[in-house]
Amino acid sequence: PTGELFVYQSIHTIEYCLGTISNTASYLRLWALGLAHQQLAVVLWTMVLNKAIGQAALGGGLGVAAIFALWAFWAALTVSILLIMEGLSAFLHALRLHWIEFQNKFYEGDGIAFKPFSFAIILSGKAEDH
Repeated sequence: PTGELFVYQSIHTIEYCLGTISNTASYLRLWALGLAHQQLAVVLWTMVLNKAIGQAALGGGLGVAAIFALWAFWAALTVSILLIMEGLSAFLHALRLHWIEFQNKFYEGDGIAFKPFSFAIILSGKAEDH
C-alpha cells in the first residue's frame, strides 16, 4: 500500500504542477489580449483622429469638416472593432478560462448520469423508474 500511495501522490503532484502551468499560461494569454486591445486603440487614435486634429491646424471650414468626418470614422471603427470584436473576444476567453480551467479544481464527474427531460416519459408514467 505504501508504494501505491507514493505512485498515486506522485501522479497527482505532476498533474497539479502541469495544471498550474497551463492555467497560468492561459491567463497570460488573456493579459496579452488586453495588450493587443490597447495597441489597437493607439493605432486607431494616431492613424485616424490625430490626422483630423492635424487638418484642423489648416484652419477654415475645411479643417472643421475634416475633424467631424474623421471623428465619425474613428468613432465607427472604435465601436465596431474595439468594443464589439475585442469585447466579445475577451469575454469568451474569460468564460473559457473559468469553465474549463478553473472548474477542474472542483468537478469530479462521478455524479448521476444525465437523463434528458421528456414529456413522453412523464406521460407514460415511467418517470419514477427512469
